[in-house]
Amino acid sequence: MRSDRGALLAMAGGASLISLTGILVRYADVPPTVAGFWRMAFGGSMLALVLFALKRWRHVPARAWLFCLWPAFAFAADLWLWHRSIHAIGPGLATLLANTQVFFMVAASVLFFGERLHARFALGVALAFGGLALILGDGWSTLAAESKAGVWLGLATGVAYAAYNLGLKRSQREAPLAAEPILVVSTLQCAVMLGLAGLVEGVSFAIPDTRSLVALLALGLIGQCLGWVLIGRALPRISVASVGLLLLLQPLLAFVFDVLLFSRPTATHEWIGVAMSLAGIFVAGLKPAAPQGNAATSQT
Repeated sequence: MRSDRGALLAMAGGASLISLTGILVRYADVPPTVAGFWRMAFGGSMLALVLFALKRWRHVPARAWLFCLWPAFAFAADLWLWHRSIHAIGPGLATLLANTQVFFMVAASVLFFGERLHARFALGVALAFGGLALILGDGWSTLAAESKAGVWLGLATGVAYAAYNLGLKRSQREAPLAAEPILVVSTLQCAVMLGLAGLVEGVSFAIPDTRSLVALLALGLIGQCLGWVLIGRALPRISVASVGLLLLLQPLLAFVFDVLLFSRPTATHEWIGVAMSLAGIFVAGLKPAAPQGNAATSQT
């Protein structure tokens, strides 16, 4: 399919916006679970208000609320893991590791949906994890326990992110609605789950100062509203290859921002590792071309 120029710009803009979320988590300066709670509470409320103001809200039946529990739980797990990874290894590497969700999505499609594993997948895995080895260098054994935990948390985020994507697809299929109301429902459910997790942890949900409030409001606006609405609107109008390539702006820009804003020391071999990992994620995410006359009519 030919890609719409406006959709390409929307996808690039959306990916660029969500690349800021890891940075905003650091600036919010609140416990990881609290940052996730306010992101979802603010973001879900903002998106609902926008839909009501534009008269685009649609009734969400009880069946849809039920099916949204899966993506809501998966995304709550995603944020719980990812925010801890950000605090341990920085937003750049944590975001890069979260995008390994591509590999887990492909694995799930093979295990549970009977899809074939294409040759590109093995190449993608080799590139991505070879790149990760370069980023970590020879110092894995010398890394602090917190940094090692941060890497594992980042990879676990990829698993949770893949589960979220699969759950969101299923909820939209089982209860067909416009994407935005489904996103509002799963976002608010996710906020409740993170709120309960915070209560169990015994953390305070108080926002300490103005900078934290601005960062958390921006996290909700950018992370749950503008960024994903732009991406969601662009998805059906551009090719799978273009989607995969443009979404790589998120981990790439997050890594660049980490270096620029938080003075992350980064050697040449680490930049090569970043490039290899991004290439691997892109290659693994490419789907084989559909047979002539049986091309897919929608993109995921």
